[in-house]
Amino acid sequence: MTRLVVLISGGGSNLQTLLDGCHNGELPAEVVAVISNKADAFGLQRAKQAGVATAVIDHRDYADRAAFDAALADCIDEFEPDLVVLAGFMRILTAGFVERYLGRMLNIHPSLLPKYPGLHTHQRALDAGDHQAGATVHFVTPELDGGPAIAQAAVSIEPGDDASSLAKRVLAQEHTLYPSVVRWFAEGRLTLVNNQAVLDGAPLPMTGKLLDTQTP
Repeated sequence: MTRLVVLISGGGSNLQTLLDGCHNGELPAEVVAVISNKADAFGLQRAKQAGVATAVIDHRDYADRAAFDAALADCIDEFEPDLVVLAGFMRILTAGFVERYLGRMLNIHPSLLPKYPGLHTHQRALDAGDHQAGATVHFVTPELDGGPAIAQAAVSIEPGDDASSLAKRVLAQEHTLYPSVVRWFAEGRLTLVNNQAVLDGAPLPMTGKLLDTQTP
């Protein structure tokens, strides 16, 4: 059984999909701990309701990013995870931390990478006049939101969309996309080889595999 440690900073809706998938048997995995840098993150309540261990490592308690990352890594390692899952974890991680978990740390980003790394992705897509937005799951590397893409889900940008309405539709797709990728990893189908995502022995394209998560 694949052991997951999930890092969050907020509500934890993607966390909930992983907890549900593990509980109902759709994911051959177990969330063994949820760690947040914010004590008031609602996702911690989701974890406690599911009987999952929680921890808070507040970045404000540390002199610098490296010290915070060292404490975070020590906490993660106590739970001996096979995979570290970033689910709305709003901290930029140091290269040393990333290298420690290289090939076994995933992130989900609310854009069709390589478009719009960083923040305000939905507004940037609207401002650019794009016809689509979406989300990307990728392996985490030292480059911010620049790790090899594994899979993407796209949504059409509709007339009258604003950043909020677009974000809601993208988030709904994330809730299907992220568990799918975590399942691939848990089943031993997904690996990182020479800085490229490999699924079922075949290298994935730069933008990853496009999943049709909107089909019932």
